[in-house]
Amino acid sequence: MIDFNAFVKYSKPGPRYTSYPTALEFSENFSYDDYITRLKTGTKPLSLYFHMPFCRSACYFCGCNVIYTTNEGKKERYIEYLERELDLLCSVLDTSRPVVQMHFGGGTPTFYSPEQMERIIKAIRAHFGNFTSDAEISCEIDPRFFTEGHMEVLKNGGFNRVSFGIQDFDERVQKEIHRIQPYEITQNAIKIARNAGIKSINTDLIYGLPYQSFESFKTTLETAVGLNPDRFAIFNYAHVPWIKKSMRKFDETTLPAPNIKLEILKHTMEYLPSCGYKMIGMDHYAKADDELFGALKNGTLHRNFQGYTTKGGADLIGIGLTSIGEGEDYYAQNFKDLDGYEKAIDANKLPNNKGVFLSAEDRLRKDAIMSLMANFALDIRALEAKHNVDFAKHFSSELEVLKSTLGEFVEISPEKISVNETGSLLIRNIAMCFDEYMKKFVGNNQSFSKTV
Repeated sequence: MIDFNAFVKYSKPGPRYTSYPTALEFSENFSYDDYITRLKTGTKPLSLYFHMPFCRSACYFCGCNVIYTTNEGKKERYIEYLERELDLLCSVLDTSRPVVQMHFGGGTPTFYSPEQMERIIKAIRAHFGNFTSDAEISCEIDPRFFTEGHMEVLKNGGFNRVSFGIQDFDERVQKEIHRIQPYEITQNAIKIARNAGIKSINTDLIYGLPYQSFESFKTTLETAVGLNPDRFAIFNYAHVPWIKKSMRKFDETTLPAPNIKLEILKHTMEYLPSCGYKMIGMDHYAKADDELFGALKNGTLHRNFQGYTTKGGADLIGIGLTSIGEGEDYYAQNFKDLDGYEKAIDANKLPNNKGVFLSAEDRLRKDAIMSLMANFALDIRALEAKHNVDFAKHFSSELEVLKSTLGEFVEISPEKISVNETGSLLIRNIAMCFDEYMKKFVGNNQSFSKTV
């Protein structure tokens, strides 16, 4: 039984580790020519990410890079620039490389009309002709902007996974976060996807939102399970009002306290397995027959900006406003503002704005951190062999910190670090022990969201 009052002391600002180093380390020191060189010389399979930044209105909890508009002309203009970006990209990238993964994120991808989405998909297929037969092709969907027409276009385009944003079913919470989404709308959206033969449906929930209580989220969770999705992503709300102005609309006294959030999380971890879902990495759950479990068992589950996947080892190419790409020794990010994005393309340049080189030390620590985040375990011998290091010697100070501050949550042997079930609640804290950059943020409470 977790002592929640004692557990709360571990709540501290920390990264979610969708990358290492984190985006705070990105800079213009990673030049445009550096990026082009890596695109030209890459040989790995490809994972494509397309960012669709537009939403009709703000959801106040959202931390994504979005643009609010009701202007159809803006969406048409963005498609034109995406097409031009694809032309530029494919002039330097070997498009015969197999595409093993593609994801549409946002914003609200289905805020585009079915006809507009079809145009985007046709442009992608015209440039990338080597999608593998088992490619994972997915789209984030707001059920409020989703029709049978959208689903037909996605299905014809080869999409085989969809993710529906729910967040919370409680009416008071929905009103406060500015996202009114009745249950029937979500139910109908999932029905449309099932009728189209989509066999992998994810639903997103968020705990820690204003006016949530243990009982209200318990009801939301039970209602969501009744929709029978194949996967769940259940996120801890990241309250960062110094970054996202819309979050300043919340009365912070209405946010559930850390001990309430921990009770919600513990219940989630107990309830979902009783319904046939198992925990995968941080925040994610899936049915026991899901392919993610094979990867989890053999330690090859991969984590990137698109979540957890079996498609590790691919080069991630970010396309569109603010998108992030990832290679073996770099991250690269496009411009975050439309003006910069368009000016780059108008100058016949890819819209890359900044990034970061990964040193040998970065790559070593990245492998350690991402293994912990994805698999709740670290194969020390495999890491030593890959990076030619003596783990115990190289990380002697980190291991001392881990043992002294979080030792009750991990088992450490010469061969392996294993995180126990309680420790999985603190996986970000555990991973932070191996983060060489965290020393810069000591005492700074406005760099990352709270871990608990």
